[in-house]
Amino acid sequence: MTLSDDSEGLLSGFGGGKGEFPAKKMLRGIKSLFSWPRFGPSSSGSDAGKPLRPTAYLDGLRGFAAFLVYWHHNILWSHAASGQYAIFENAWGWDKRYHFATLPFIRNFFSGGHMAVAMFYVISGYVLAVKPLSLIDAGEHLKCADNVGSALFRRWFRLYLPIIITTFVYMTSWHALGLWTTHNEPEATYGAEVWKWYVELKNFSFLFKEGAPWISVNTHLWSIALEMRGSIMIYCLIFYFLYICDGYYGALFISGMLQADLDLLSRKPDGYFPSFLRQLERHKTTIYHGLFVVGMLLAGVPTFSQKVEDLRKSPGWYYLSYLKPQAVRDYKWFFLFFAANMIVACIPRLPWLRRFFESRFCQYLGHISYALYLVHGPLLETLGDRVYFMVGFVRLAERDMLHIGKYANLFPLSKAGPLGLEIAFLVPHLLLLPINLYVADLVTRFVDEPSVKFASAFYKKTLGGQEEKQVDVMRLA
Repeated sequence: MTLSDDSEGLLSGFGGGKGEFPAKKMLRGIKSLFSWPRFGPSSSGSDAGKPLRPTAYLDGLRGFAAFLVYWHHNILWSHAASGQYAIFENAWGWDKRYHFATLPFIRNFFSGGHMAVAMFYVISGYVLAVKPLSLIDAGEHLKCADNVGSALFRRWFRLYLPIIITTFVYMTSWHALGLWTTHNEPEATYGAEVWKWYVELKNFSFLFKEGAPWISVNTHLWSIALEMRGSIMIYCLIFYFLYICDGYYGALFISGMLQADLDLLSRKPDGYFPSFLRQLERHKTTIYHGLFVVGMLLAGVPTFSQKVEDLRKSPGWYYLSYLKPQAVRDYKWFFLFFAANMIVACIPRLPWLRRFFESRFCQYLGHISYALYLVHGPLLETLGDRVYFMVGFVRLAERDMLHIGKYANLFPLSKAGPLGLEIAFLVPHLLLLPINLYVADLVTRFVDEPSVKFASAFYKKTLGGQEEKQVDVMRLA
């Protein structure tokens, strides 16, 4: 996805051409700041009439997956107070509890955040590999080397600059506005807070740091560190990362690359594509519908526990649990590997699915997906936490009541309705969802897109000002 006209203008002084006066540029910037997001394939009006790219469905899928992460986290956060957190994360019938939200297939729309992360990695593996593979296939080995070098150089900036900016602003707001959040107890002074943020961030941003990547300012960002690692791994082996060592994210990236390679081969004459796959083409509608059903079923793997013994107690998962390799510590990622690959592979081959992900709203979600992933956690811990308290989702923990107890039950709403679809849960999203989308749109225009342009300009600068004549695939991932 290319940068919009608005974002390019913002980088040159709040919009406009070279001949505009600074005051006029400032007014355009202010107007852009308060304009509501425009849903469509791009936030740029100039792109509205352009046809969608062949892989536009991947943008829409990534955007919808980011929305599932937002929805999943809000469901778990709001229902933690009533002890119902575990219900969403376990299978239908667990502990003799039967809810609509935990039914197979249905549960993916309530607790599909883990599935969404797996699909993020497959999509990234696909789009990061498709350009180098096409250049290799065309015999353009020098251009391929330039592309890979450019991509690796820009990848860190593309992923981490938005993280640095958004976490710094969020951390600063605790002291500037006196905000309290459940997961973060502010340091005594702002200086101490900045130092803690710096220490955590420098370790978080180091690609080869041992242990799980973690930053306390926004704990949801653990997956971005693995995104960076996976970007480096896309030329390794799936089997090694899935069955020999516990590197599921590497396997997901590499499988995305494999899908890209197969798609490129499928466009060539018969001799280049595996013959047995071509023979299956006559039955592709039946096959891909079947794979989609299996993928959606596996995507609903219970995620509350990491113990395979608990999985075997879950209705419908006893025999499947024996498929888990010894190397995999957290069993859910093994099943989500197959689920994500099946779903991503089926979407372009099932017209009704592809049309959905190419819709204007899904394309817009794809445009702001990275920013939505970055900001939904801080917004949930500040605004969302207090709104849920107001409507009746009250945690009685002493420290919670001490800091935000004044908001408890200010506007109590009925909890009537199925679990996860209660009136008290849905009504707050009339406020929370538009704010999340709007803030994500602002971060996309003022942080994410400028970061992409900065990384590209910085790379060109290192080449001594030489023009880089290649398609930018980094914005896709």
